[in-house]
Amino acid sequence: MISNTPLPASFSAPVPLKGTIKVPGDKSISHRALMLSALAVGRSTVRGLLEGEDVLATAAAMRAMGVTIDRSDDGVWTIDGVGVGSLLQPQSAIEMGNSGTSTRLLMGLIASHPITATFTGDASLSSRPMKRVMEPLSRMGAEFTATSGDRLPMMVRGICPAVPIEYRLPVASAQVKSAVLLAGLNTPGITRVIEPVPTRDHSERMLAGFGAELTVDVEADGTRIISLTGEATLRAQDIVVPGDPSSAAFPVVAALLVPGSDVIVENVGINATRAGLFDILRAMGGHVEYLNEREVGGEPVADIHVRHSVLKGIAVPADIAPSMIDEFPVLFVAAALAEGRTVTTGLEELRVKESDRIALMAEGLAAIGARVTETEDGMIIDGTGGALLAGGASVATKLDHRIAMSFAIAGLMTKAPVTIDDMTPVATSFPQFTELMTALGAVRA
Repeated sequence: MISNTPLPASFSAPVPLKGTIKVPGDKSISHRALMLSALAVGRSTVRGLLEGEDVLATAAAMRAMGVTIDRSDDGVWTIDGVGVGSLLQPQSAIEMGNSGTSTRLLMGLIASHPITATFTGDASLSSRPMKRVMEPLSRMGAEFTATSGDRLPMMVRGICPAVPIEYRLPVASAQVKSAVLLAGLNTPGITRVIEPVPTRDHSERMLAGFGAELTVDVEADGTRIISLTGEATLRAQDIVVPGDPSSAAFPVVAALLVPGSDVIVENVGINATRAGLFDILRAMGGHVEYLNEREVGGEPVADIHVRHSVLKGIAVPADIAPSMIDEFPVLFVAAALAEGRTVTTGLEELRVKESDRIALMAEGLAAIGARVTETEDGMIIDGTGGALLAGGASVATKLDHRIAMSFAIAGLMTKAPVTIDDMTPVATSFPQFTELMTALGAVRA
């Protein structure tokens, strides 16, 4: 797992960023590919799996529950599924490291199996509340024993048969939606999730691809009603994971900001429920062009061509937040170097991610010379119009990979170096970050 020894670093861009790169596989899809393959009947293969710490924690958790998972020398993963309802009792606590996604989704899987599991995690994961997932799963019959504040370490006691529910999401959350649907796989009857605001739909796409009986109805106001018939039989699949748009966000923003840059990021997932950042960057005047659009493994994919652009501040619509929730930290960096004012709202979710991302980004950006105002649900940023930020500060990441990478990108546009206090968390989602950025021309110190 992640080293306990901090690894400080700073980045600069002495020349324009140039080149063609590929980012690692999509983290959200990788988690789900492992879990659903584990519940399928037969052998599934996964190509392009993100081999970061978070996804490796999911693989280890599934192995602990009786699933055989192997990786060949050519990077192809094979999973021999045990079938829905056949997960085994883990013999010891399941260590999840920093992965909130896999923890919450696995809570759903276990909720409708007759097994008990204890989840542990690192300091960051152990600080994140789990109540919003516990609440609907408790309605289905699962029991939870959590640390004060509904946090890890946590014991989950599943039940079989569980009770199907109809659950209206109180806040937009793909993790809560997915946890309930995964619990519904081994629950007799129809489990239904009502989603007033659309969130990333990888679970629905992949469940249907594996053969689950699932329907999605969209009402006139945009509300999505997802219905899953339980006691499902899933069929083994061959899965190709597209590049992660959340990882592509960093070289894309870097190329927009650094004068003279011209970069192509190949094979990036552009699912509409995930590609909000690219739409916002275009609205700010960024040259962000999709090339060679196609479909890979049921997901829309494109190569993204980015050129340096003069960005202009905008008011970011609150309803776009679910489609780019993980990309706001690096958007804040782009806004700090744009012309005029950028206003973001509706970002309460950022307060409960790996860290309080609003507070950490506001603090760090102010320290390197940006003009920012933190609000309860977002940030107001007055950009420099492309002029370099002062830099010359050390910023705290609080074990948050996206904070670390966002300030690495900020450091490309500062007069004095920006020191990131610890780059080790980057291994959770983007192990090749430094390698790819230096391949484009960035310099790490």
